[in-house]
Amino acid sequence: MNNRVTSSPDSKIIALCLILSILIFVVDSMIPLGVAGGVPYILVVLVSLWSPRKKLPYYVAIGGTLLTIIAFFSSPPGGELWKVLFNRSLALFAIWTAAILSMQRKTILDEKEAALNEVKALQGIIPICSYCHSIRDDGGAWNRLEAYICEHSDAQFSHGMCPGCASKARAEAGLEKN
Repeated sequence: MNNRVTSSPDSKIIALCLILSILIFVVDSMIPLGVAGGVPYILVVLVSLWSPRKKLPYYVAIGGTLLTIIAFFSSPPGGELWKVLFNRSLALFAIWTAAILSMQRKTILDEKEAALNEVKALQGIIPICSYCHSIRDDGGAWNRLEAYICEHSDAQFSHGMCPGCASKARAEAGLEKN
């Protein structure tokens, strides 16, 4: 038995997010404070969308926020303080805007996928017998309408009789007086 650990695509995405975050932090810590070095964390948020983990963009945004604040204190001096604070604030705004929009996108895609899984629709032209209403399948066999629809959708049937057919059936059976 092989005990090798194989990395899942999700762990590769998380590793890529970590590597990108470290690289962005190193660059942000090296450039003067007047530059909005925290903005590239948006890339990490967008990369986190590839993960099936629903909340990963939020965690990445939290990490980007913390690293942006830490880089503020570790970067070489430069720029006027109000501009530096404004640029850092813009970077944090951009990170969180990307995270929130990413989460909304994930939620919409999850809802769409759930809706598509619920809907199983019949499409195209269906060959049906004009007399008995049987349906011809792809193999050329004729199936009852109910069986065909049940097989190709999530619909179920319950049978009953409309008043006209019930009256006709009673008349044919001789149960109804004329």
